[in-house]
Amino acid sequence: MNVAQEVKHRIEEGIPGAVVIIRDFTGTGDHLEANIVWSGFQGLSRVKQQQKVFSILEGMIGDGKPIHAFSMKTWTEMPAELENPADAYHT
Repeated sequence: MNVAQEVKHRIEEGIPGAVVIIRDFTGTGDHLEANIVWSGFQGLSRVKQQQKVFSILEGMIGDGKPIHAFSMKTWTEMPAELENPADAYHT
């Protein structure tokens, strides 16, 4: 399992029911972008949403870790820009 697949797996395990779309934006395997769609984010501030994800990925991000750079967007419902799987990026 590569790093992007592991991130996807960890988030899906840590947030059951979430749809997770990961993109390796440099092709090097250590710069990742995640779009995470989960209705349970409803009512949580962006900070709380992101803290939840970062707690799941603890130990994977930073100097000497598998992920050098990580960005994310969290959603409570599937945005139009991610609706079409042919246009979206997946691991």
